Amino acid sequence: MSKLTLGSHPFLLGFDQLERLVERTAKNGNDGYPPFNIEQTSENSYRITLAVAGFAENDLSITVEDRQLVVRGRQSEEPDNRIFLHRGIAARQFQKSFVLADGVEVGGAEMENGLLHIDLSRAVPEAVVQTIKINKA
Repeated sequence: MSKLTLGSHPFLLGFDQLERLVERTAKNGNDGYPPFNIEQTSENSYRITLAVAGFAENDLSITVEDRQLVVRGRQSEEPDNRIFLHRGIAARQFQKSFVLADGVEVGGAEMENGLLHIDLSRAVPEAVVQTIKINKA
């Protein structure tokens, strides 16, 4: 018995990219750090908010790589002479990835009160009706 996949179903022509997208999303891991929210701010725009307390703007990088939004954080080295009696604020590096659909673009990012806001917008494609001419054999 063969495994039925999205790309091999007879009615789903050209959806093999969707299957690869689902696999790539599953590989991202579900590390809960840093915590984040995703909200829909209008019909065609979204905002991702990451809690990045303790990180400065120059400690963070935001890139789009192969339709994947990647946020990386790396804090500057702290002096070794600090002695913590309790360390509850996470100070570890992180990488958080979000897969973007076709047509979703990053509009900008801003830091506010320890929160990194990344705004996304989706372009609305025009409805196109195409008539196919039937040629005589």
